[in-house]
Amino acid sequence: MHGFPCTSRIWSHNVVPLAEAGFDVVAPDLRGYGESDFAPDGFYDLNAFNTDLIGLLDRLGWERAVVAGHDLGAMISVDLANRHPERVDRLVILDDSMPDLPAEFAAAGIPPSRPKPAVHDYQRRQGREPEQLIAELATPEQRRRYVAEFYGHRMWCPPDAFDDADLEFLTEPYADAERLRASFADYEVVMGTRALSAPELLDRPVEQLTLLLIGADQVTLGEHVDERAAIALPNAVGPFWIKGAGHFLPWERPRTVNRAIRSFCGDLLGPAASRPASSVTA
Repeated sequence: MHGFPCTSRIWSHNVVPLAEAGFDVVAPDLRGYGESDFAPDGFYDLNAFNTDLIGLLDRLGWERAVVAGHDLGAMISVDLANRHPERVDRLVILDDSMPDLPAEFAAAGIPPSRPKPAVHDYQRRQGREPEQLIAELATPEQRRRYVAEFYGHRMWCPPDAFDDADLEFLTEPYADAERLRASFADYEVVMGTRALSAPELLDRPVEQLTLLLIGADQVTLGEHVDERAAIALPNAVGPFWIKGAGHFLPWERPRTVNRAIRSFCGDLLGPAASRPASSVTA
């Protein structure tokens, strides 16, 4: 599951290799993103996203799934694991997303994270001034340039992680003003300016087995990640820090991500796991 400023396209280097490794794979666009419909009820919170995803699992006939999430998709994954634990076999988290447990963190001597630096001014504007911001981004070119900033000077990743062709492909869905405006809704939820369809379930540890991979070269990271993960994700493998990579691990380090998922979940493949390694592309 993708996050902002992505769509399902961020998984373009993962879906086929993982399918060739023996997994059944689906990478949906969240409601309002990419090619998915807009929310019929106006909700873009974790419960709303997960209502859609449970419906997708039902439609596919999948009783349980390994859920891989990135950015907003990682927080949706955490909520899904707590809201519908019977449907989530294990998690793969591709950043430092985890439940927020302030009392437990404080009891362990972990101080609160410090305020984000000025480079995160987008959080305030998208969460508190979404209509003004979308009005300023008046053309498809302006909207795409705005989204491209998150792959560039906002330092979410190393400066050479994405070339012009990558950005052309990844920003194309955000040329549409309604799509970009819908993506601001998550920040409205975080800022408390948009109503929730149900309370978020981020106030408890995740009990499922969890693989945690984090790109080390990004400004989006919180503080004391290892210590917080030990409490919030008690059955985690990791965190494993990927040097030279930033926030967008599925695109920046697809071979690492694919191999890690294959290793972490290989026991679920059954007969497929007996294939010789040379027959699997990653």
